[in-house]
Amino acid sequence: MVSRVDQIYRSILLTKFFVRGWGKPENLRRLFAFRKIISNRETCQQLVDKNHPITITKEVDNGDHIIWEAEFMSPFVDHLPGLLPKESEKAAFQLVFPKVWRTHLKPTCLHLAGTGDHGFWRRKMLMVKPLLDESGIASAILENPFYGCRKPKDQLRSSLHNVSDLFVMGGCLILESLAIFHWLERMGFGPLGITGISMGGHMASAAAIGWHKPLAVVPCLSWTTASQCFTQGVLSGAINWEMLKNQYFSNEVFREDLFNMIQSPEGHFPVYHEVGLKFARDFPGSLSHVERLMEDQGQERKSAKVCENSIDKNEKNNSGVISDSIDAQSTRNISKMERPDTISQYYANTVHSVASSGGPLSISLSLPRFNILQTLGFSKLKIGKGQSSQDKSSVSNNVLVGFRNTKSKISKPIHELTPVGIRPKKSMNTRTVKFEPYMQVKDTLTWEAVQFMRGVMDECTHLGNFSVPVDPSLVIIVAAENDGYMPRDGIIPLTEIWPGSEVRTLRTGHVTAYLFNHQVFRKAIKDSFDKVITKYYS
Repeated sequence: MVSRVDQIYRSILLTKFFVRGWGKPENLRRLFAFRKIISNRETCQQLVDKNHPITITKEVDNGDHIIWEAEFMSPFVDHLPGLLPKESEKAAFQLVFPKVWRTHLKPTCLHLAGTGDHGFWRRKMLMVKPLLDESGIASAILENPFYGCRKPKDQLRSSLHNVSDLFVMGGCLILESLAIFHWLERMGFGPLGITGISMGGHMASAAAIGWHKPLAVVPCLSWTTASQCFTQGVLSGAINWEMLKNQYFSNEVFREDLFNMIQSPEGHFPVYHEVGLKFARDFPGSLSHVERLMEDQGQERKSAKVCENSIDKNEKNNSGVISDSIDAQSTRNISKMERPDTISQYYANTVHSVASSGGPLSISLSLPRFNILQTLGFSKLKIGKGQSSQDKSSVSNNVLVGFRNTKSKISKPIHELTPVGIRPKKSMNTRTVKFEPYMQVKDTLTWEAVQFMRGVMDECTHLGNFSVPVDPSLVIIVAAENDGYMPRDGIIPLTEIWPGSEVRTLRTGHVTAYLFNHQVFRKAIKDSFDKVITKYYS
């Protein structure tokens, strides 16, 4: 059961995610290829020099402890140049450690930031200083790319511009964590550990796989993959799915190339319509045809307007049926033309449908340059009985509407429909991915965009695609039972991917777990370090 507090808290926040879309297809392609390198511990280790230069820029004496501020160029820049904003290229972190250590060991934990955690102060006050006082564990606090002093000037708050930016952030944090671990060892600190809360917890899990020695790993309020966060969690309500859908179907690279490159340990994704396949297959020729239809319809609209003005007002109250097409002859039989207030309302009234015979689905799609709904024949004009079969058959020539529109909405649950294909195509022998999105999805094109989101997130963040930590028995996972941000239902358990790891469950939601359970997170960090010390330093 999803926490009601999580739902309410998310609804009052203003932050939107991926406000510019998926990102450039070529950037996603590069990130997919890089994921296969960075997710393997042996190849990932080769990406970061053990002596990667790090400069201490400031030292502050706070009585019983010292704070170092340091910076370095992110190793990510060397491997995928051009993807990281200039403001994010230089990594910054703070190291907080005691003047007097309790033993000959110097346990140090790296803390990664969660969503919206800009700067160092929040982690320092809630986690780092109490951890130092309670357990004598030092901490390094790394600023995320795109956050705080590394935030691009044109980015508003935590609103990442593109889906690809999240993967860039993850790649940076993995390599930067390795650079910090190497530096800490050179400076005499250890044993080492890594932790984070929410998004920071998942980033910590991904970064842990790159280190070649036993590591204390404590991911808090995260799970196996980030895919459910943006499709099944409350954060999916902060995404402009209409824009993502339009971008996805306006460039066949997303659908035909990138979707088929995806490797999801969860399985394959079914496709439920053929008309979208035809549009994507014929693009950009299909788009040119749509533009020609738009020009041809200009004169028809003028005729329709004249005819509408001549209709008796009493007859208008008894009409309003959506037609299959509009042409010059059909305007003589119009009983009413309803005009939606907005294009989005128009779209809501003309979503995909399932033919009663179980056939393919008709669709509605609005591209940025024009109102494609009217162009594609989804007008609010009623076709008269006198329309000839020749006029009606012209509908089938429309590039998107290949089938008769019989209903305005999906008539049954999406998983009960008959798929016409799968993505990725090479995953035929894997299980079908089934999940319930947090937001309501009324048409199959939006559903496919949601599935693509699930797929790309699994490709780049699913820990089943990464190496297992050197010693997973050192891992302590803290999860929330009613987590609305990071739901766990239907996902391969992290304990299955990391056998021997431990899960501690809080009987609460995501927000309340964060607000009132930092002592639980700190206890898990101490216990994980105790395991490391007992097993490898006794």
